[in-house]
Amino acid sequence: MLEPSWIIVAYTYGGACLVGQAAKRQAITNPQNTFDSVMRFIGRKYDEVTEQAKEVSYKVLRDTQGKVKINCPVLGQQFTPEEILAQILRKLADDATQYLDAQVTQIVLTVPAYFNEIQRHAVKEASRFAGLEVLRIIPNPTAAAMAYGRDKENDETIVVFDLGGGHLSVSILEIGSGVFEVLSYSGDTQLGGNDFDQKIIDWVAQEFKHLDGKALRYYKQAWQRLREAAEKAKIELSSTTQTTIDLPWMTNTTSAFRNIHLKVTLTRQKFEQFCADLVNRCRVSVENALRDSHLDKSDIDKVILVGGSTRIPAVQQFLQQFFAKEPKQGLNIDELVALGASVEAGVLAGNITGILLLDATPLSLGIEIKGGVMCKILPRNTTTPTKKSEVFSTATDGQTSVEIHVLQGEAELASNNNSLGILRLDGISPSLQGVAQIEVIFDIDANGVLTVIAKDKNTGKEQSITIAEAFASSQEHQKYKGSLALGMLDVVSMVSTIANVCNPFS
Repeated sequence: MLEPSWIIVAYTYGGACLVGQAAKRQAITNPQNTFDSVMRFIGRKYDEVTEQAKEVSYKVLRDTQGKVKINCPVLGQQFTPEEILAQILRKLADDATQYLDAQVTQIVLTVPAYFNEIQRHAVKEASRFAGLEVLRIIPNPTAAAMAYGRDKENDETIVVFDLGGGHLSVSILEIGSGVFEVLSYSGDTQLGGNDFDQKIIDWVAQEFKHLDGKALRYYKQAWQRLREAAEKAKIELSSTTQTTIDLPWMTNTTSAFRNIHLKVTLTRQKFEQFCADLVNRCRVSVENALRDSHLDKSDIDKVILVGGSTRIPAVQQFLQQFFAKEPKQGLNIDELVALGASVEAGVLAGNITGILLLDATPLSLGIEIKGGVMCKILPRNTTTPTKKSEVFSTATDGQTSVEIHVLQGEAELASNNNSLGILRLDGISPSLQGVAQIEVIFDIDANGVLTVIAKDKNTGKEQSITIAEAFASSQEHQKYKGSLALGMLDVVSMVSTIANVCNPFS
């Protein structure tokens, strides 16, 4: 079952909840209670999305914990992005239940490849709010590859380029004979078709100097009409060389714009000029994925397009020039990810056999050590399932406990990475600095679940935490409590490192 991937939910003045196309149809007349592009706010702090909050027709607020809340004036309530996402998941499950004539309670979800653990957990929370059990979360491009390569007998090295409404995901995989091995991930969780729309909006506002951008945003109906017109113009420019944006009677209110007739012609050439920086951001993600895969452009056999925004000619032209081959045509770019998720669901249910997925970590995982820096234990693009350990030692004499701060990200400073949780190990035998040996083990299973274990090698005492536990909260809508006030592992890394990558074929 499919709905718009950018997720749109609305609450009417009668209190009804609309999802998908039904919500989109009334967006112009009810802009402040119509919520789209919500995935950009999933699992993010308010301070991380202040610019994105300015581009939507509804009001995005900051709660007392610095998290995102979405204001719904017609109901007099504030929702988390997860609660909005739950509405569309519930509708999809209800539609599937009706179609299959069987109750749907378990699902396979796909997310942008570069979603961190906090964002992935937020998606799981949304599923829980919807009364659904998530069996597995897989990245969008990986799902697309599974749909494309399910019946491929010959080995291929492919690039999956997924540019949707709100996110860019790039992955490089080796596929063949039912085996899908992810070599690298890259992406941009703040780049998508919405940003190309925004370029058109900004250009129109500039063309009409008497329409100040801030004023347009103040008049929500005028702003929503311009957003929809920009999206339509972008789509039309994928098949024509020019289009006309024609918006008579900007609003039906008593606003200053009610008598203004917006009419302007936009050529594809002009559109490509002011979107050049967005295409360059696509290039950066592709180059990063290629570098991390340790491959050359000539090693790529196919380029697979996913997501409606890959129809933009400038994007296709960039990929064709970069890889010196035309992207694969004839695939349903809107449904490929959903089809791949259904393949994975079939594997988990035992209805599909002969498929093995070897995924990879999209971001590095590690711990905070003395000096406030991050020690990476699992570098990004490590093949999973995997298990790796490193030995640390106490930094002060007589130290009897350590607090292990688990992190995800690429920054050297711990404070610039995502905090995933804390693990405290007590009962360490008092000794001189550097004598005690604490083994820290990172274990990711086939479901992508990360477990961190700390073990005192002298006493045998150990503690473990499954990272999802760090987000647990005693209150229904106060999530990620475990990541708000975490300590630091006051140890220094020793040379000894033990690595054991699980072999799924053994």
